[in-house]
Amino acid sequence: MMGPGWYLRRLSRMGPAEVVGRARHAVVQRQWRSGLPMAPEWPWHPRFTATLPAGVLGKVSAEAVSRLLATADELMAGRAEYFGVVRSDMVSPDWFLDPKTGRRAPSDVYAFDVPYRSEDEVGDIKQIWEPSRHQHLTVLAAAYALTGTPAYATRVAAHLRSWWAENPPLQGPHWVSGIELGIRLLSWVWTRRLLDGWAGAPELFEDNPDFQLQLWHHQNWLANLRSHGSSANNHVIAEDAGLLAAACAFGWFPESAAWRASATRSLDVQLGRNTFPSGLNAELASEYHGLVLELGLAAALEADAAGTPVPDSTWDVLLRMTDALASIVDNKVHPPRQGDADDGFGLIVDGVETHRWASLLASGEVLFGRLDWWPPVPGDDVRTPLLASLAARTPRATGIRPGRRPAHLRDAGMTILRSGRVWARCDGGPHGFLSIAAHAHADALSVEVRHDGVEILADPGTFCYHGEPQWRSYFRSTLGHNTLELNARDQSISGGPFLWTRHAVTKVLDVRTPPDGPSHWSAAHDGYAPAVHRRTVELDGEVLTIVDEVLGEQGSPGRLAFHLGPAVTVMLDGTTVHLRWAAPGGMADVSTASEAGEAAVAARGQVSRAEAASRGEVGASAAGRAGHLGAVADPLVGQLSGSLAGAGVGVRTAVLELPPELSWSVHRGEVEPPLGWYSAGFGRKEPSTTLIGSGTPGQLTTLLRFS
Repeated sequence: MMGPGWYLRRLSRMGPAEVVGRARHAVVQRQWRSGLPMAPEWPWHPRFTATLPAGVLGKVSAEAVSRLLATADELMAGRAEYFGVVRSDMVSPDWFLDPKTGRRAPSDVYAFDVPYRSEDEVGDIKQIWEPSRHQHLTVLAAAYALTGTPAYATRVAAHLRSWWAENPPLQGPHWVSGIELGIRLLSWVWTRRLLDGWAGAPELFEDNPDFQLQLWHHQNWLANLRSHGSSANNHVIAEDAGLLAAACAFGWFPESAAWRASATRSLDVQLGRNTFPSGLNAELASEYHGLVLELGLAAALEADAAGTPVPDSTWDVLLRMTDALASIVDNKVHPPRQGDADDGFGLIVDGVETHRWASLLASGEVLFGRLDWWPPVPGDDVRTPLLASLAARTPRATGIRPGRRPAHLRDAGMTILRSGRVWARCDGGPHGFLSIAAHAHADALSVEVRHDGVEILADPGTFCYHGEPQWRSYFRSTLGHNTLELNARDQSISGGPFLWTRHAVTKVLDVRTPPDGPSHWSAAHDGYAPAVHRRTVELDGEVLTIVDEVLGEQGSPGRLAFHLGPAVTVMLDGTTVHLRWAAPGGMADVSTASEAGEAAVAARGQVSRAEAASRGEVGASAAGRAGHLGAVADPLVGQLSGSLAGAGVGVRTAVLELPPELSWSVHRGEVEPPLGWYSAGFGRKEPSTTLIGSGTPGQLTTLLRFS
């Protein structure tokens, strides 16, 4: 639970209009406590008409269908994974159980009394909320639509009836957060659409008084308690998208037309506010860029299919977001790892093995047309042909599209340096979005480097939101990123897990990205005022040079961090670091290389403490060693090389030359305090190697040379 200090800090980040708006929300919640708002009479025999056009299911490739059915059959067997935790109860799920902690959230409490931020009382709320987004039901419904197998539809019906019975309006944890209601509405729209050929669909939906009650209360909640002010980030996009989609597909209530108009206006305004002119999401969190784009496309196409199209300005934003995504991905079509990430999707009708970012670009290609500089889009998906079939016309976006691939997105402060297989992201943008910058990390001037899609200097990720404050702090700290920490403090000041009370201001000083020759980037921030941290990065062929300078106040102790990707193994010799990793030959090899790298990491973790100590190995048991790096050979590199050669995947190498002015230590898998970790996805973490240089920085030069 949050204490009085947090509430005061949170209040300080609100303007007068937001304070008034939150007071109005409190009044509404108090009124609903004493008596539920009354739903209108259900219309006589409503008909669902928002069906898929004939023949569209036949456009889905056999490969995409195969991936979808593999996931659907796992669900039918009762298995699903949420944030690294495998559930085996998905035949008949407990909607209030957190399988990670074993705790169960209260189901019979007024929604706004549920202490959902307290893991001790409720469990991990993300584990509880995620199945109730009902995105596993859209997967099962898609499996029914593509195969005609009734068992998929029957399972969907059982889950919906169970959820509606156990979650009456405004009761329990699933009525607390608007983003959950919005995404759930979008799932219901697509579930009904995909079950249209099933004889039981009308009885489950439009002829069902339980559904009518749930549907109206979901929309009424969103119409009255929409996020605003400093909280109007991706949450409000989900709220508007869900309300708009439901008011279009299930437009049977007296309020439906007003809800549709209100959601259309708000979606247009909020998409504009949440997006830089360059097209990047203003939260500067790559996964939320994907979430907002998915939600925006689904809502806009729903409105198009209903004959009530969104304004051209909405399509302009969605087009810019799509082009921006195409501009920042690496050569394996993965975007940067920046800011918070919680594995959130707007609409899921594909198998878990589908490439999310390729799917989004495939949809953009169909809707907007690809530009010459776009990367090739590998594979295919189920979602793209289904979404595209809802478009009544080609979206009318009036903006001018970039003639060449942008390297520097000035308003977002993101610069991508490229040379052959080397991809590097340089962070010189704003700290975050709105006054609280909820999903920002203290990562100013951080550098992220990949080689042929493999993370070499990695952004460690997010891992968690609630319940584990020490880990939340680490993964969004300055020390948790590839940048410089001064005076043992973050560049920006945190006031809570989703609140920053002081934002470092960063300015890009120089960018040069010629088509031939070296690329150059320089920026500085004031997070340590009166001292200023300035960083210059140059990429010349396969050589990356990083120069860090502390200007102004001198003599402050500092720590320079470099986080290596989880697939990278190391051999250390003084301040020279020899790096090795799997070299995937193409899209098909990426999973093989990753698995081999994970096997090597696992093997390293199994080495006993005695063995590690006897040979000075850099691994989990050596994590606490400090001081200068000695000459260390990693015998498991040979094992890695052999296993990868057997898989038809080679080994690549690089040399990292560290600044000799600092005293360097290696860290891996430490817990008190956390250091040397990588989170591949929300709720998951694994040890990885982190190099920390301590001392009094003046001018420091780091060199990364790829072989």
